[in-house]
Amino acid sequence: MEYTSDVEAVDAMAQSYKDLKKEIGKVIVGQDDVVRAVIIALFSNGHSLLVGVPGLAKTLLVSTIAEVLDLDFKRIQFTPDLMPSDITGSEILDEDRHFKFNRGPLFSNIVLADEINRTPPKTQAALLEAMQERSVTVSGTRHELPKPFFVLATQNPIEQEGTYPLPEAQLDRFMFNITLDYPSYEEELEVVRGTTTAQNIQLNHILTGAQILGFQQLIRKIPIADNVLRYAVTLATKTRPKTPMATDMVNNYISWGAGPRASQYLVLGAKCHAAISGKYSPDIEDVQTIANYVLRHRIVRNYKAEAEGISEEHVIKSLF
Repeated sequence: MEYTSDVEAVDAMAQSYKDLKKEIGKVIVGQDDVVRAVIIALFSNGHSLLVGVPGLAKTLLVSTIAEVLDLDFKRIQFTPDLMPSDITGSEILDEDRHFKFNRGPLFSNIVLADEINRTPPKTQAALLEAMQERSVTVSGTRHELPKPFFVLATQNPIEQEGTYPLPEAQLDRFMFNITLDYPSYEEELEVVRGTTTAQNIQLNHILTGAQILGFQQLIRKIPIADNVLRYAVTLATKTRPKTPMATDMVNNYISWGAGPRASQYLVLGAKCHAAISGKYSPDIEDVQTIANYVLRHRIVRNYKAEAEGISEEHVIKSLF
């Protein structure tokens, strides 16, 4: 759909977000912040890591979003015996004795990588290459992935036996790290009431892939004031211990800070948050709203922080 101006396009994006939220709300109870964060990452052309204990409807959330967005969706259950070719695809010999590329589940618009920390580093690396390059290479041939391409990976923070934690460099590929919490008592009542009766919910398609690509380009056009840009970069810079801008809190409790990718994602995320809130330019409040999602997995606490129970969120809040 063509818009006469960028202002009209931002208004349409804010309206689309409201429609999306309403539609997703038919299936997903509560989790408003999580839904908003996932949609911001999608519109900003970034990937997300969902962290939460089992049974918090992570998979249901992703499949619902894919359905509402009218996008192709595949779920990959990561297990210790999963090979890279199981997700990227492989060459097979067809009946004419020619090699033919058989596409794996990565060739989809939205890929749910369930329990990404259950699979060995080799398979994790294949997924992360696809996330970064938006393509896969098999037998020396490069295959482009469909657009839009969006990975949502889930990780359970418990049961650490038999897991392969993602290294910091690989975590950096994810725009957002979104934590899911238990629902409130009232929300849980509503969930149980809805899921233990015979109800059939019909979801409507709100956006197409082409519209999402349009919104992804629109976000990069949104202007940002110099002071907000400086604020975002300063926020990321402050997380780096033993550097001129580092705070005492960071020097005491952080062993590793966020890289330049954090600054880029803080700006893109703030622009998108502003747009879906009906604003035409982000302010410092927009940067602060998404800061936790961007910085949480990019800073590494030291032993002192763990011993004293200082969380990443506590350190990030102190930087505001």
